[in-house]
Amino acid sequence: ETVWRQADRYGVPRIAFINKMDRVGADPTRVLGQIRERLGANAAFVQLPIGREDSFRGVVDIIEQKAVIYDEETLGAHFHYEGVPADMVEETARARDELVERAAAFDETILDKYVGGSMTPADLRTAIRKGSAHGKFVPVLNGSSFKNKGVQPLLDAVVDFLPSPTDVLPVKGTTQVRAEGETRAHRAPRRPG
Repeated sequence: ETVWRQADRYGVPRIAFINKMDRVGADPTRVLGQIRERLGANAAFVQLPIGREDSFRGVVDIIEQKAVIYDEETLGAHFHYEGVPADMVEETARARDELVERAAAFDETILDKYVGGSMTPADLRTAIRKGSAHGKFVPVLNGSSFKNKGVQPLLDAVVDFLPSPTDVLPVKGTTQVRAEGETRAHRAPRRPG
């Protein structure tokens, strides 16, 4: 929570990765609720886990509407894509609706495209990037880093959703004068460009 407040203070964009989905007690829905309640973030899943604890085997990419299934023998180094599992179609549709609704809170054009039936995955990614860069949205991913499940999509999310160094304003330093001429450099908050 302290680090989150510092990120707020300095305008640092962020994404969330719910790790250890293969461990006992994994509950991503509870974690998402805590991110919203305790941290006050406008957060939503961009991935849903396929299985939990011992049965965790992959994730559903909500934006692309496809499943990423990890090969157990290679500890997640190899994976393949499939359609959304039949038992997750409704859950994925609800999660996509919620993702679009939360994205529409800071990008009205995405809602118009969604209602009009012309929204593409690229449109949704652009809206999420816009919200993330300006601190208005936190995309949430799932995985198990120890077994490399969800790590590659996490790295892709960094590229897709977080601003590059050229997208943010340069850091400006200030000098604070203290008692008896003592000075201390201070880093001013960063804001996306």
